[in-house]
Amino acid sequence: MSSTGQGSAEAREKARARAEAIAYREQNAKDRAKARTLPNMFWALLACFVVVAFLMIVTWRPKEEKVRAVEYSAQLEDARKVASWVRGPSPMPGGWAATSVEFRAPEQAPMTWHLGVVTDAKKYVGLEQSNVTGPKYQSDELGRTSDDGTATVGGVTWQRKVLLDRKDEKALVLVGSGVTTIVTGNAGYPALETFASSLR
Repeated sequence: MSSTGQGSAEAREKARARAEAIAYREQNAKDRAKARTLPNMFWALLACFVVVAFLMIVTWRPKEEKVRAVEYSAQLEDARKVASWVRGPSPMPGGWAATSVEFRAPEQAPMTWHLGVVTDAKKYVGLEQSNVTGPKYQSDELGRTSDDGTATVGGVTWQRKVLLDRKDEKALVLVGSGVTTIVTGNAGYPALETFASSLR
């Protein structure tokens, strides 16, 4: 074969190889375009969502709020030795639990008694007492309030109050014999009255 014929054969072979390469790239581009169609993307995303949802269901655990009850009886008895006017629930309403307790008897300041309680409905009730009868103690404990009538508990009349600075909180206030007793919280008047009736 002459050199001219051999060169033509090589040129044709190169042209054929280039044409095959171009055709392959075009077909590959078409295949990729088909793979990126909206239906395929939809099913791919749906598969991802299913996997994520499955993992969330398997690993998710509800967080239960655990009430950390405290023993208050011993501190109540100790407080009564210093201040006979201190009161506490006897007995504690069923399903309720004390969560905080504090008695303060400083030498140059009023004595105060606090007992915090969580009801069986997971609402808060607090008992605040002091040997102070002026309005400042009530203001310090409750903030701004408005009178809301009265409640009779065990034959004793308490003043009902709505706490203006705290959402959904109310209070029962009893002032007498040199002592202020406050029962307050977001449990509603019936629960506050139940607690007040248990105080001994």
